[in-house]
Amino acid sequence: MSNPFARLFPGLTGRKGVIESVVPQRSFSDVILPPRTVRMLNEALTQVHSHSLIFEAWGLGERHPTGTALAFNFAGPSGTGKTICAEAIAHHLGKRLLLVRYSELESMWFGETPKNVAAIFRLATEEDAVLFFDEADAVAARRSRDVSHGMQRESNTTVNVMLQELERFNGVVIFATNLAANFDPAFERRIRTHVLFELPDVDEREQIWRVQLHERTPLADDVDFRDLAERYAVSGGDIRNAVLKAALAAAAVDGPDELKRIHHRHFVDAMEEVVSARTVMKQSLMEAPESQAETALSETRRMLDHMRTASAVSAAAAGAALLIAVIALIIVLT
Repeated sequence: MSNPFARLFPGLTGRKGVIESVVPQRSFSDVILPPRTVRMLNEALTQVHSHSLIFEAWGLGERHPTGTALAFNFAGPSGTGKTICAEAIAHHLGKRLLLVRYSELESMWFGETPKNVAAIFRLATEEDAVLFFDEADAVAARRSRDVSHGMQRESNTTVNVMLQELERFNGVVIFATNLAANFDPAFERRIRTHVLFELPDVDEREQIWRVQLHERTPLADDVDFRDLAERYAVSGGDIRNAVLKAALAAAAVDGPDELKRIHHRHFVDAMEEVVSARTVMKQSLMEAPESQAETALSETRRMLDHMRTASAVSAAAAGAALLIAVIALIIVLT
């Protein structure tokens, strides 16, 4: 089947596109989750399997023809397995996964976002795909009462369209967010199950370290996954990045490939890089060292003082010019 969204917006679909329609490859065996999250996911799958029984065999679809979408909210920090689990659900159901990077779609198509949201739901229906909105707090954000600006009006319209499409949709849609508190309250009654994704504990982190590697991955005898799990309280996404960095470092060592091994130090160095990079990305003025913050604030005050002085000088000059003009006019008139 041809891709209708690709016809409407060529270049957005594909591996690097804003909207990606894929055949899921990963299953629940590819992710390590806390027991509570597993229970919530099992509950969500039970709802999916019981959908036809409730709305068709039991006739509730005739009494409730709208609002039959199976909408789930995956909430939690980055790297805790939300995207993998969305793919695993699609894999379990034997359906394609339609992944929507909403924040990028909105920035690329300002002014057309509500129409694009409707088109996405049409595509999901035609492909019988599981619809997955990444960074969903952007599309489901609280509506603003102040609609004096175009962006606020469009954002409100987008939320309204999303709610309407959810009422008409008869499939599975998953929202993933790091900021669930930003959701518009109207989404609450349309979401069947909220699944909380938490950072893994020590035992889970040890399993994640192991599952990231292949049986052909050459490991040195000094590798201690328990030590890594205890030393770094990080997400599964962080562990994945560290494993790839460690593999690259080990592969770059001089010597024949058949003798190369990933040592414990490679994993430690890689994780230190990952943690350091994450710290840099979270830096702000208030989190900077005290001396740096004071310097920045002093510079800001200096600039403001300079602007005030310049404004005062400009005002004085304008006043003097006006006074000279009035005097000249009086001289001419007399």
